[in-house]
Amino acid sequence: MIQPVANGLRTDHPVPGLPFINDERLLLDNPDAIERTGRNQGGLWGRTDRLRGGGWVAFTTETKNRDYAWAVHQHPEHGRTVLLIHDKDMSGLHHEWMYGNNGFLYRHGGYWWDGTRWYRPQQVVDRAYEGYDARPVADAVTVTAIDALARPATPHTARVVKIADFTAPEEPLPHWREHLALWASHRTPGSRPLDQCTIDLQAPELDPARLVDRAGLAQIAELKLEDLPHPKHGRKDLPPPQAETAEGPRWSRPVARDWAEQYRRTHGPEKLLSATTAFGTEQPRGLVEDHNRLTKIIADSLEDAEESKNRLFTRGSTTRREEQAAHLAWWPAVAINDGTDGFIPLDAVRTTIVEAVLGGLARDVEDLDDSTGVFLGDIRRGVVHLIDWYILREPRLAPALFGEICLDARVRFGLDPKDVGALLRRSLHLDSGLDHQTLNALLDLALPPSAQSPDGL
Repeated sequence: MIQPVANGLRTDHPVPGLPFINDERLLLDNPDAIERTGRNQGGLWGRTDRLRGGGWVAFTTETKNRDYAWAVHQHPEHGRTVLLIHDKDMSGLHHEWMYGNNGFLYRHGGYWWDGTRWYRPQQVVDRAYEGYDARPVADAVTVTAIDALARPATPHTARVVKIADFTAPEEPLPHWREHLALWASHRTPGSRPLDQCTIDLQAPELDPARLVDRAGLAQIAELKLEDLPHPKHGRKDLPPPQAETAEGPRWSRPVARDWAEQYRRTHGPEKLLSATTAFGTEQPRGLVEDHNRLTKIIADSLEDAEESKNRLFTRGSTTRREEQAAHLAWWPAVAINDGTDGFIPLDAVRTTIVEAVLGGLARDVEDLDDSTGVFLGDIRRGVVHLIDWYILREPRLAPALFGEICLDARVRFGLDPKDVGALLRRSLHLDSGLDHQTLNALLDLALPPSAQSPDGL
């Protein structure tokens, strides 16, 4: 997560705990001027873009303190956000504001506000929409500046910081309410009313007493504690924390559950469709089946060779012959299943599957004016068998395969991902070689959230 280090004095939506910096040098009504401040200025950077729904974003390196940069988001309805961030974070925040589909205000480790409601950090991928599934926060309450200023004051002298000698604080400012009051005193006539300046959110799930530590995260994800990434070395592989404590990060339970769901979606298909090789290792079931089949073929050939007294092979016991066959069969099996340089181009197989399914869908919708109420005929048996073959050899790519089918069906034909997900379930249950229990578990993991039916049908 990109962490801002200070609020601009003229922001409409201050981030709690951060100091206020004098931003009078920024021409906040002229995004092109903000961009020009740093654009092509000897190692500096500047950028401005118009937002699709109206408004704009603008960024520039701060010339008087080049470790930092200004980021400005001008919303057509909800006013401006002015943040000071680390200079290295400019491109990341630019991407989030422009393409993240996750609002424009971020609090508590990625909780985001789109001007209407609050959502949890984006974690669960929905490939049918090429993004993340938006998860609303239950019982969220938006805290405005007027709410925050209603709290009791404390004897503390706040000040507006100058950029030239600014250093980002390591901890949230104490007595921040007094800093907020100083910010409010600098509001000019015509500024956004304080009851429309969003400061924070409150929700039962963000109660500090309800947050969980690594042990709680592991329990929710049904993982051993030692199997979790360690915060010191694998922070990017953990969910964004809602709080940092001396003992380590803390997460809300819904964020932990979302992370656990995505972890299962990422790792579950591979685990579900694995088998044990003759050497005692876990591999994709399709590879193991190919290896076992090749082992039998080679073992039978060795037996025939011994019976015909072929001197190329030494006579041995049945167990010895099977061991030789297993070793001889392993690398041919791997070569068959190697998608990068193998006998069978797995990327081409995937493309063929997608286009075959879409071809069937095209026939279903071609004579209709819209996709409402379209009956989707079953996927052809040969295509289902090819889906089986592919996912048994590339189980980790099953979510990408099904996601691509749902995405293309939505974009090309306007089909609801739920209808396409139901078609995949129905067709696989009819003709797949996998047992129904395994299929249900796989589809629960691999279909995009938007393609899941509440009743699992």
